[in-house]
Amino acid sequence: MRISDVSIEFNTGGRRNVAVDGANLEVEPGEFICLLGPSGCGKSTLMNAVAGFVDPTAGHVEVDGKRVSGPGPERGMVFQQHSLFPWKSVRKNVAFGPRMAGHSVTESDSVARTFLGMVGLSAYGNHYPAQLSGGMQQRVGIARALANYPDVLLMDEPFGALDAQTRSMMQQNLVDLRQEFHTTIIFVTHDIEEAVFLADRIIVMSASPGRLIEDIRVDLPHPRTHDIVTEPRFVELKKQCLDLIRAETTRAFEQQGPAV
Repeated sequence: MRISDVSIEFNTGGRRNVAVDGANLEVEPGEFICLLGPSGCGKSTLMNAVAGFVDPTAGHVEVDGKRVSGPGPERGMVFQQHSLFPWKSVRKNVAFGPRMAGHSVTESDSVARTFLGMVGLSAYGNHYPAQLSGGMQQRVGIARALANYPDVLLMDEPFGALDAQTRSMMQQNLVDLRQEFHTTIIFVTHDIEEAVFLADRIIVMSASPGRLIEDIRVDLPHPRTHDIVTEPRFVELKKQCLDLIRAETTRAFEQQGPAV
């Protein structure tokens, strides 16, 4: 995947708002990339450009050498809120993508059962989303995205609304799934520890307007468990990210000036 000179602007109340400014990034197949930065720095906006939901004002995004001009099945998306169909069972939610791709009911159901098993929800195929906890709903969302066998999995703060224990379990679940599928993953977060635990590379974004200011390679071994958070190298990487984010947040406050 290649992001080339991407800038994204919005007009808000007649005012020009630069959300992303001149972003350049190359991602190798199978890499896990975390976009990390202060709130409002354009992380989700850049993700939406990769997903094809937002058109760049300048520059372009390519996946497998093809320019992104809209959403496509080669890019699966998992949102912070699960966005499941409430009137469909869990299994039918996961089978929806394969059915839309032209697979038979039997084939789609088989794919759904496979991926529900991989996220530990085989027993819940006949349940409806409202009957599941938040963490279980997100696992269904991940299974639904993976059921299309995407080349790139895009995840926009998917664990942000979960409690700490469930979030930790979901992070480990994602690490395990990544080891199995080797899917390219772009993951948006504002949680530094989450980024260090999950990523191969952490791309730090500046405060608005969002620029890519640091590309940090996370040279921690795989597979990872949460025991690694006490390792000296983990702590060192976490501090490096924290210092960058603190500096950007301070700069943003100074630019805004004192409240009146």
